[in-house]
Amino acid sequence: MTKIKICGLTREADVDAAVAAGADAIGFVFYPESPRYVTAGRAHELAQRLPPFVTPVGLFVNASDALLAEGLAALPNMLLQFHGDETPADCERAGRPYIRAARITAGFDLLDFSLQFSGAQALLLDAHVDSYGGGGKVFDWSLIPKNVNSPLVLSGGLNVGNVATGMRQVRPWAVDVSSGVEVSKGIKNAVLIREFCDAVHLCDAAAADLPT
Repeated sequence: MTKIKICGLTREADVDAAVAAGADAIGFVFYPESPRYVTAGRAHELAQRLPPFVTPVGLFVNASDALLAEGLAALPNMLLQFHGDETPADCERAGRPYIRAARITAGFDLLDFSLQFSGAQALLLDAHVDSYGGGGKVFDWSLIPKNVNSPLVLSGGLNVGNVATGMRQVRPWAVDVSSGVEVSKGIKNAVLIREFCDAVHLCDAAAADLPT
């Protein structure tokens, strides 16, 4: 079944809504330039609401050792997600499982990127925008090679209207949504979260019913 990550959470009500809708992971943004930024202390408060088997994920962009250590101290079981210019050594310095974001554009060599970051748990595919941390833009899914060895997390402008199409075309291991379930930056909508998760589950169910 396709895993679901709801990213950029800042409020208790949104964490509760994501959990109730069946999200597998919750993303906290530790990038101070983002409108969805939360401090390590705030992320710790929000993560206390997570039940077992719902994974907290920390999004970092070119983070200092101090910021990374602060985040891990607040959320010891956090999965790391790197969205900046980090090298493989930068991603591996904490000795923790991580996801590496790839900003897809024409000419981007995802196969080479996956080899460079072979230690990543998965590659998160997002649109190439001028800013860091995700821009809520859909990219051309046909640019994704079919033979990438790493598990793929499809991100970038997903919403209830397009997530099933993306799943059918890309066949990702997981999907990641933020702006597609928001009423404003950092403020999620429980109905949109529920509808998004339901769309993912329905697409999985339909695929399971297809003859092999």
